[in-house]
Amino acid sequence: MRLRNISGSQEIIAKSEYVIHDEEAKKGQWKEVFGNNHDIYIEIGMGKGQFILENAIKNKEINYIGIEKYSSVLLRAIQKLEIFKLLNIKYIRMDAEMIEQVFEKNEVSRIYLNFSDPWPKDKHARRRLPSKEFLERYDNILKPDGILEFKTDNRDLFDFAVSELELTNWKLLKITYDLHHDKEMMLENVMTEYEEKFSSKGNPIYKYIIAKKKINKQKEKEE
Repeated sequence: MRLRNISGSQEIIAKSEYVIHDEEAKKGQWKEVFGNNHDIYIEIGMGKGQFILENAIKNKEINYIGIEKYSSVLLRAIQKLEIFKLLNIKYIRMDAEMIEQVFEKNEVSRIYLNFSDPWPKDKHARRRLPSKEFLERYDNILKPDGILEFKTDNRDLFDFAVSELELTNWKLLKITYDLHHDKEMMLENVMTEYEEKFSSKGNPIYKYIIAKKKINKQKEKEE
């Protein structure tokens, strides 16, 4: 459930030093924004920012960009970041469909999708962030060795996400249907607000890690 509109949230976001407002102008220039050559990790639909903030605190050698389209939710993330004043994290208020207009080819090293909107109606399938339509967009901005991590408590959405992989240029690296009882995949797990809520109720958390398939250039030439 999303937060209700908070009066003045858009004005606060507009003035925040942690929010990039001319994001399309930064395409291909994100390393200049951060002032270094560190890898760029992005979280699409970051909510209140707990996941990306904790990661940025632990990994100062990585640049993080959080994407959120709801002003009231983004405001909460900004408020948290203002406490730590980190230099390796920026936020963007935008719709995920614009991602190719904001990031250049091979500019991103990792993408996180956490507890994304399930868009349960079939007619809205292409709006789901792990859909084949979005996976194609991610393919265009990720480095050749880039990976994508997706986790959710929604079994229907997860099954859909797994089935979509067969229609794309992605390969499955790891998968679990009960993350919190998977010792290997829990080693570096950082929980989101939703994850804490759902797992505390005993709900299983589903997760996969996928990578772009390596294309055999010689085979392409022969064909």
